[in-house]
Amino acid sequence: MATVKTIYLGDLRTQNIHLQSGCKIITDAPCDNRGKGEAFSPTDLLATSLGTCIMTIMGMKAMDNGIDLTGTEIEITKIMASDPRRVGEVILEFNFPKKSYSIEDRLLIESVTATCPVPLSVHPGLKQTIRFNW
Repeated sequence: MATVKTIYLGDLRTQNIHLQSGCKIITDAPCDNRGKGEAFSPTDLLATSLGTCIMTIMGMKAMDNGIDLTGTEIEITKIMASDPRRVGEVILEFNFPKKSYSIEDRLLIESVTATCPVPLSVHPGLKQTIRFNW
């Protein structure tokens, strides 16, 4: 069974429907590649997927160990490369709320970054820089 239905709307824009929930995401080509840049680009979604996958796995580990990560934010920076045009690096900067996390809690949460399906699925040439601000 399909997961997503994508419809090309013209002008380098797509509508993507998550079939299980009905949730919709619009994508646009970026301004530097003939698009309007009025929505996430496909490469923005790739970078976002990296960050949210790691955050989700962190949340699972935190939940299993009684650690509250509510309010944690990620600043995601996508750096494009050329020849061929591709995402060359994604920088994920995790900003945790000011709570009294123990050293053990921090190490436990940080340890799951290498176990997430999305980072393990992308090309090994994609540089993934991860920073933790506790």
